[in-house]
Amino acid sequence: MIKTEFGIIENIEQNKDYSEYEPEKYNCVFIDDDLYINDWWKKLILIKTYFHNLDRPAYGLARYGVTLIPPESLSAFQDIVVSDKRIYTDDHLVDLSNKIQDAIERQKYMIHFGV
Repeated sequence: MIKTEFGIIENIEQNKDYSEYEPEKYNCVFIDDDLYINDWWKKLILIKTYFHNLDRPAYGLARYGVTLIPPESLSAFQDIVVSDKRIYTDDHLVDLSNKIQDAIERQKYMIHFGV
């Protein structure tokens, strides 16, 4: 399994570069990149994100880097995750869905660490 990890940034910093790999700091959950990200790619590239810091607007996920997902993009991301029928058999997808919901409710940025 190739892990891709997602966590919540409690206090986003405008000028910070989030490139350092710190999944524990953000209490990340993971999913299998090979199983899901390729299947979701056409939908993911429609979601507004940032690569590494808030000065680099982008769309989709930085597959081999760090992505910041703003609160306004989380509902679209949540829709992708919960619409995948494999959520009924993969606890990692459930964990991701719960993490996204928590970020939505608290209006927090999410962070994604690619492979």
